[in-house]
Amino acid sequence: MYYIIIAIALLIITFLPRVGLFAQYKIYRAAQEREQVEDALKHLLDREQQGRHASPESLGGTLDIPRAKVMSLIEDMEVQGLVESRGAELHLTAEGERWALHVVRAHRLWERYLADEARMPLEKVHTEAHRREHHSTDAQLDELEAALGHPTRDPHGDPIPTRDGKVNQIGGKPITAWDVDRPARIIHLEDEPALAYQQIVAAGLRLGQDIRIIEKTSNRYVLSDGENEYRLAPAVASNVHVTALPESEILKREAIPLMELAHDQRAEIVILDEAVQGFTRRRFLDLGLTPGTLIYPELQNFFGDPRAYRVRGTLIALRKDQAAQIWVKPLA
Repeated sequence: MYYIIIAIALLIITFLPRVGLFAQYKIYRAAQEREQVEDALKHLLDREQQGRHASPESLGGTLDIPRAKVMSLIEDMEVQGLVESRGAELHLTAEGERWALHVVRAHRLWERYLADEARMPLEKVHTEAHRREHHSTDAQLDELEAALGHPTRDPHGDPIPTRDGKVNQIGGKPITAWDVDRPARIIHLEDEPALAYQQIVAAGLRLGQDIRIIEKTSNRYVLSDGENEYRLAPAVASNVHVTALPESEILKREAIPLMELAHDQRAEIVILDEAVQGFTRRRFLDLGLTPGTLIYPELQNFFGDPRAYRVRGTLIALRKDQAAQIWVKPLA
């Protein structure tokens, strides 16, 4: 009788609807299959945005799965109306593109959150965002986007698609296609392959940084921001995308970072650094840190950080890294 009871209990635990082991395994398998479909759709979208089309070979290489599994996956996506095969090329359907953009939007919003709010190291946000991107609904992403202040770019400079699928392209070109000694601003750091991105981050390059090429050979690129030099192999340097300096740079040349303002020195806010995006930018604006506003340090901190500033009659505290992103013009 004892063994019969045990056997019955095991059957119940295994086959109980929704919460049994078998039901949980089916849910797990469905989630795994959905993630594989979404990763495949992202690969197809990435290829099409580059002006190319994916193939079974490129898809298998990206997902690291054998050809038999690739062909089965393509067949499943065709049945779902997500993909069309045209010879050796794979094309997204309208529904496939919509789904792919949803996943890309989720990934880049989560990267923004992890970098800005969770303050996760940049070299780690991609992997964590990839884990979270497969479990977010449109409504959840709308809430996340609003909480972050409706950012337009992820921490690497990639545009974040809107809910209706609109994507504003970043423009610019790789630093390897830039002229020597011509000033430029970094607008995008490609995060794939991961090893190249880790080398860029380790070198100290960042979005919004103004640089120029001071040496260019077949073996290396030497970049400078006026204070430091950065040495990269050509294959790594090609992942750094730049553009010409914007008009706002003229304003910054006549200003200093707020963190450098002397105690009791009054100043006028000129501009917020372009690297300030998402929730941080929204918080700055809510605090009244807008161009033309009078600001000055008021209370000294024995440790120096954070520092208190008077803005619009209100005393606020800013860390050094925050004050470094606010450009001001000292007043006589």
